[in-house]
Amino acid sequence: MADHIKLNPASGNYVVQAGDTRLGVTALAVELREGGHGPVIYVPRTDIDMAMLTRTDRTTTCPSKGVASYYSVRTPAGTLHNAVWSYEAPKPGLEAISGHLAFYPSVAVTPT
Repeated sequence: MADHIKLNPASGNYVVQAGDTRLGVTALAVELREGGHGPVIYVPRTDIDMAMLTRTDRTTTCPSKGVASYYSVRTPAGTLHNAVWSYEAPKPGLEAISGHLAFYPSVAVTPT
């Protein structure tokens, strides 16, 4: 794992919500801190209603984390395109985020 990346269990419970649509709740989130960036909360897929997400063709590559896959969120109010990403096979040392999802600010990940 890159020295500038730190992973820790996120303390407490988190609610994941797109507008008025609740996507899930978790007590098993992982906090990733990378360099001078703010923390990113990664939520286990098993705690998210995956029926609300649609995988897209978008991918990006991070030299430190690997290849990210993207998902759009479908809500009654509309679709949030590529609002979710996941490192399905992250680089060594980052296995704790495998099977987890992270969200752009259009999807709120809020501690409760």
